[in-house]
Amino acid sequence: MNNPKNYDELELRRFGRAITELAQGQHLSREETKELYRQILLAEQPDLQQGAFLAAHMAKSPTLDEIAGAWEAQMDYDVETIDPPLPGPCADIVGTGSDYLKTLNASSGAAILAAAAGAYVAKKGARAATGVSGASDIFETFGVDLKAPLSQAAQALTAHRLCYIPGERFLRSGWGRLIAVMRFRTIFNLACPLLLPCRPTRYLVIGAYSADLARQLVNICREIGLAGALGLYGQSDQHEPDQGMDEVSVCGPTLVVELRHDQITEYVLEPEDLGLRRYPYEKIAAQGDTYQNALALLKVLSAETNGAAADFLAANAAAVLYLLNLAPSWPAAVEQARQTLAAGKALDTLRSLVAVQQGNSRHGEEKLNKLLHQINSSTTLIAWN
Repeated sequence: MNNPKNYDELELRRFGRAITELAQGQHLSREETKELYRQILLAEQPDLQQGAFLAAHMAKSPTLDEIAGAWEAQMDYDVETIDPPLPGPCADIVGTGSDYLKTLNASSGAAILAAAAGAYVAKKGARAATGVSGASDIFETFGVDLKAPLSQAAQALTAHRLCYIPGERFLRSGWGRLIAVMRFRTIFNLACPLLLPCRPTRYLVIGAYSADLARQLVNICREIGLAGALGLYGQSDQHEPDQGMDEVSVCGPTLVVELRHDQITEYVLEPEDLGLRRYPYEKIAAQGDTYQNALALLKVLSAETNGAAADFLAANAAAVLYLLNLAPSWPAAVEQARQTLAAGKALDTLRSLVAVQQGNSRHGEEKLNKLLHQINSSTTLIAWN
């Protein structure tokens, strides 16, 4: 962390007093929290004070107002945003990670599929932190240039209903500086998945690593004024209830925490409720590395395979379609996603995204075509054998 000299003595004392109050269990207002986290993000306090504040705040258990204040500080002081004019509502779909069951990158594949089915999707993500591959790893393998200007993401979203906004690009120095040196949970672990680098995004599908976290995240979504949200916690019939996944599951029940019209409801979806069969977890488990995960997703998106992986992506894309009222029910949304896959629209959408979000006009498309060639070659070999 930076250690600029000549700190303001009055601000040092005020900040230190806030640490003491947190340690005593006192709560902060939303406005106070935003100001204190502004000072942390901009490194206006010494390292020792920053670390003490972050630890004391989590030990106290932050209130919804406090989490919302920290989120506002990140949005205002640490997030570069795009603001394209869109004719319809826009959603994001993301997982928190840190879940027990590691699966194929459902939110990445589902974002592409939901956009192909008619939704505006401004997908954010980052490289892997707890899993085999993160969204940035997958989209980079597909051919998206993670260093491309965010103006290209805005262009892709406007023209093709889909963009990818990497955390490596939209987050400024504050969070990056902190996460590089900290090894304990902070309020940012709650606020970061809720960041909106695309300003028109008012709907969020967010997978959580526990049922309690799904509930907490949706309550925060209401606090920060989102129009709608779905908190998801999926389970597997082969595992204990607390050993779940941050996606809609096709191997067991899924807890859904739904925010609509400022009201929150909870319910459980079984695969059969979605018009799907149940699959063993191994059928949707993460592959060995990023490349294999990308290939597995691309086989589904190019309609070269169906079954567990295809139903898994369709179920998660359905969450976006259902939340945006592009389908009247969960089963109808799943069927809409499956028909979109069968029609080849998902691959068309991915091609369009890669064509726009890259630095070299041909490099990304060449990467995607090589992946597709490998899939086609593998399919041919299977047919001959």
